Amino acid sequence: MLLSTLFSLTLTLAGSVTSVSAATIPDTDYDFIVVGGGPAGLSVASGLSRVRRKTALFDSHQYRNDPTREMHDVIGNDGTPPAEFRAAARAQISRYPTASFIDLAVTEITPLSDSNNTLTSFSVKSANGTTYTSRKVVLATGLVDVLPDTPGVREYFGKGIFWCPWCDGYEHRDQPFGILGTLPHIVSSVTEISTLNTDVIAFVNGSYTDDQVSTLQDSYPDWKAQIEAFNVQIDNRTITSIKRIQDGGEVTNEAGDAQIDVFEVQFTEGEPVIRNAFLTNFQTAQRSDLPSELGLKMIDGKIDTTNYSGMRTSLAGVFAVGDANSDGSTNVPHAMFSGKRAAVYGHVELAREEMATAINKRSLSTRALTKEAERAMGDELERIWERIKA
Repeated sequence: MLLSTLFSLTLTLAGSVTSVSAATIPDTDYDFIVVGGGPAGLSVASGLSRVRRKTALFDSHQYRNDPTREMHDVIGNDGTPPAEFRAAARAQISRYPTASFIDLAVTEITPLSDSNNTLTSFSVKSANGTTYTSRKVVLATGLVDVLPDTPGVREYFGKGIFWCPWCDGYEHRDQPFGILGTLPHIVSSVTEISTLNTDVIAFVNGSYTDDQVSTLQDSYPDWKAQIEAFNVQIDNRTITSIKRIQDGGEVTNEAGDAQIDVFEVQFTEGEPVIRNAFLTNFQTAQRSDLPSELGLKMIDGKIDTTNYSGMRTSLAGVFAVGDANSDGSTNVPHAMFSGKRAAVYGHVELAREEMATAINKRSLSTRALTKEAERAMGDELERIWERIKA
């Protein structure tokens, strides 16, 4: 089913991409440069390597999920530390001769224009000043969580303090729980953890004001009833610090599937409160300045791929994957999906360019055109499709 779907997608793509006028294929170092070495970028590199596209992945070694103890909800890798996952992925991709890894950040990307050439190409400058060229660029640059200065939040983020209940919530199920964030985010947070925790305190840190109540009321007119239904308490005191008393990375239940962190929440007034874990609702921002420097269209702080097919952006030849883009890729499986999608669309886009250029150079028979297409795109999907039909 997956193979037939992929074949159908390839045919659809081949018919949907705008035809390419006569041009000369740019002479570049790589077919693709991928910027970012997290799950999304690795997925792009894997997909492109499988169809022998010469690809370089630039890795700054900055990853949003780096602080977390383990990845979860990643089939086949449930409980794998992110660093181990990345190392295994790189080792597997490195077996393909067209794949390269360059452990440097990218500081600048410049579209290259040629009055005699309608095809895209880019100059990519790395942190050490070396410049590389590529026909297409994929941004897998990710987001950063904008954490408050409250002592303890940054230190323990990803280790008992987390933003994704699917990623980390199960390991803190049935424990005294806290929500960190402003008042308007309470209801959405409570619904996310409703099957995991019943002893919940929302620490809104002084944001219980008339304006914030009005904002919450607009989105959830019955928010008070919903909060009461889940027996959630609201604590509006100003937090001064969150102190770790016990490290859940070292203390677990007997089965090893629950991490038992213990935190003490301290305030400007009153007694501290003990909690085992927290769900956060802090803002995010683009990790890299490259999207803005390229002038890419954005949606709510994310690179706009919603209004373009195949993880493409507003700039021809540039794709964006993972949580940096607007398609909602805020977990590892979704990030990998977006990377694979960009790899498929990008490969076919290049193949169409190559076919159009080759066909324009000389007159070919129908049979010769078919062979030209097979050389450019590979006929593996066609052969798979024939086997499936049989």
